[in-house]
Amino acid sequence: MFLDTLEVGPVITNCYLIGCPETKEGMVIDPGGDPDGILSMIEASGLRVVQILNTHGHADHMAANAAVQKALGCRILVHEADAAMITSRESSLLDWIPGGEPSPQADRLLSDGDTVELGTLTFRVLHLPGHTPGGIGLLDEEVLFSGDTLFALSIGRTDLPGASEEIMFDTLARRIATLDDNLKVYPGHGPATTIGREKRENPFLRMAMRKDE
Repeated sequence: MFLDTLEVGPVITNCYLIGCPETKEGMVIDPGGDPDGILSMIEASGLRVVQILNTHGHADHMAANAAVQKALGCRILVHEADAAMITSRESSLLDWIPGGEPSPQADRLLSDGDTVELGTLTFRVLHLPGHTPGGIGLLDEEVLFSGDTLFALSIGRTDLPGASEEIMFDTLARRIATLDDNLKVYPGHGPATTIGREKRENPFLRMAMRKDE
């Protein structure tokens, strides 16, 4: 799998570009700002981007949806519970992102267990509510793109509208903690990590696992 990362926007969101080496089809995950930088990253990759995927509906993960879609004509994918959020300046907290604009409506609404195909690559949608109602992870046998659910040694905020600490801890215990330790985690912010490291060292995940015992 081709993978490149660009930090975008005022809260330094990880925008990922992934691609199929065989077909050269690409997907942008969480274009949260700097559309010119994202388009330059895509051009340098040689990929043909066919999809944008938002791991959730906050503006720092979708503020460049409109610009990237306009430039490339690609589809937008988001979980059904956050679909209205990406088109709303207020719900997406878009006023936090200078120069951002509401997203066009999604072309495909995702739910837990759906598959997202990219050339010969197949990913499974993992519903991860807590930070937002429609937060998702994108999972294959080796990697998890975790959005703002799981970070290296931390987790996403639960004090924003639509967030829930109780639901977040349930998600951590029943969804994240059950994943394979060897999975590489690419979060919405900060450095990459692994599920095994987070089970051992992340205080929030460890607390969630203890609560679920």
